[in-house]
Amino acid sequence: MNRVHIKTYGCQMNERDSEAVAAMLRARGYRIVESEDDCDVLLLNTCSVRDAAEQKAIGKAGYALSRKRHSPDFVLGILGCMAQNRGAELLDRLPDVDLIVGTQKFHRVPDYLDNLRAARDSGVPLGEAIVDTAEEAGSQNTIRDHVEGPERKVCAFVSIQQGCNMDCAFCIVPTTRGDERSRPMDDIVRECEEVVSRGAREVTLLGQIVTSYGRRDYPHTGGVSPFVQLLERVHAIPGLERIRFTSPHPRGFRQDLADAFGRLPKLGEHVHLPVQSGSDRILRAMKRPYTRDRYLEIVASLRAARPSLAFSTDIIVGFPGETDEDFEDTRRLCEAVDYDMAYIFKYSVRTGTPAATMPGQVPAEVREERNRVLLEELGRGSLRRSQALVGTVQEVLVEGADKTGERFMGRTRGNRVTVLEAAPRLVGALVPVEVTRASVSTLYGSLVAAGLQSPLGAASL
Repeated sequence: MNRVHIKTYGCQMNERDSEAVAAMLRARGYRIVESEDDCDVLLLNTCSVRDAAEQKAIGKAGYALSRKRHSPDFVLGILGCMAQNRGAELLDRLPDVDLIVGTQKFHRVPDYLDNLRAARDSGVPLGEAIVDTAEEAGSQNTIRDHVEGPERKVCAFVSIQQGCNMDCAFCIVPTTRGDERSRPMDDIVRECEEVVSRGAREVTLLGQIVTSYGRRDYPHTGGVSPFVQLLERVHAIPGLERIRFTSPHPRGFRQDLADAFGRLPKLGEHVHLPVQSGSDRILRAMKRPYTRDRYLEIVASLRAARPSLAFSTDIIVGFPGETDEDFEDTRRLCEAVDYDMAYIFKYSVRTGTPAATMPGQVPAEVREERNRVLLEELGRGSLRRSQALVGTVQEVLVEGADKTGERFMGRTRGNRVTVLEAAPRLVGALVPVEVTRASVSTLYGSLVAAGLQSPLGAASL
């Protein structure tokens, strides 16, 4: 019972949590396998942001449990946000699940699997499921190990903060991830240095509200927030080429962070800036502490600091009480910002959130239509902005083979996926690529050979 497959749903935080669990299991002697068909233990690291994500994971768990009929020693574990949100209640629907572990107990997974394996080896029936969703002080400091696989990892996720103290009316994250907790700055910098020493050239700093990092633990120094202080220290690491971060909150984008984009060249030329709605009335109902005008001021300050910035966002359509006029405000804001990419979500009722019981729930067909309209408009905008890069030369960090295995892929400084012909030796290199064509979300190009013979200059950024 030592072959483990981890299937991850949801955000980059979940991906990072899965990486840490895999690293801890490997250190304990378990094998991490690529195919769930080859595993003895299947761990589903789940998401609760939308009901559809939970239902997808529950469906997968139900299907996986059919294996127990012919493989009684097969172990299924449910980890993460859905485990935290539903806890032992999951056993009502999935009574044969062996392990339910919440978001503050990922580091206990190896111990629990050891216990299950010991019971099996001794011939003792596995018995009742292990359920652990309790809070644990200092749990934010346990997600620090990285998977050491056969392939070089060019881009690494580093968790800097967990939990959320915001009370957005639509969001279940404070329930699933707990209160805001930040890791010590020295530990984060040390982890970044370690992943760079092992070949990473890009680091993405992760948190539920990453821009709130350290606000209760470190002083503002000279008007510079703890988060920007952390960016400065990570920026100074030799061998690191790029820094990204997600997910931020508009409240955290004060002038010191805008200025950082102007003076820290390793910061990627991309900002994910969730707006959720372009209507002040809906923003108030959502308990989002900014206005439409303030959001546009933030965008302007960032573009003034670095005009080449690409922007992406999150938008919810069909929030309770949203009228046609409110939706039009959102559509016009999208036109004003001219996003490079947007993630649009139809409002999903999450039991236990204030929005779930608000009056004016928007009919499903209206939510569907607004989603369609905005997807089409933003898709046209994304395509136009991508096609504007055709004929330009972009700096691309080559990450590895693309999905076909026949070419290579990487990302520009503006975070656009780029597919190109390259050689394996260029994995981990920053290369100049001439963009020859573009789709909504992907660029295609060819290497500029002359640029490979010398360090990239500003013209190739």
